[in-house]
Amino acid sequence: MRYKPRPRKKPHRINMEIRATKVRLIDEEKQQIGIVTIAEALEFAKKKELDLVEISPNADPPVCRILNYGKFLYSIQKKTHEAQKQQRKIHIKEIKFTPAIGDHDIEVKLKKIRQFLEDGDKVKVTIWLRGRQKRKPEMLGVMTKRIMGILTEFSEIESQPRNEKFSCSILIGQKKGGQDAKTKNP
Repeated sequence: MRYKPRPRKKPHRINMEIRATKVRLIDEEKQQIGIVTIAEALEFAKKKELDLVEISPNADPPVCRILNYGKFLYSIQKKTHEAQKQQRKIHIKEIKFTPAIGDHDIEVKLKKIRQFLEDGDKVKVTIWLRGRQKRKPEMLGVMTKRIMGILTEFSEIESQPRNEKFSCSILIGQKKGGQDAKTKNP
């Protein structure tokens, strides 16, 4: 049995698909012609060799425009594509720490966290215990306090530390007004 694709539904009714008896007609220069019957509107469109498109079907009477439907769909598609390009997607990056980490390694990881925050991303900081460290769960609390103290200087804590059995995670974001603080204190 072969798969038969369904035809795509058009977002607008055009020409003979329009069901209303009277419509508010707008010509190709966006000038309002007035309220006319559907037969007159179709005749206007036919004379100009363009399509009659129902723009606002819920209005009373429905609003129809005379235009080239292919170009109209293309312009709508371009506008939605441009709007999507303008949106900024926020990613969550993760950085992991262990209690046995050296001071220099902490500095390197904090530098990377700052870089992620400047790029507009959020950072999930995870502190976790490995191997024999699991026998001393108090190490997790000490390391969490130490990292929290450092992070509050340049970032905003979005979710308080969430403790699991052998790990703790914190979600941080860029400090509000972070850009202003940089320009004031070079």
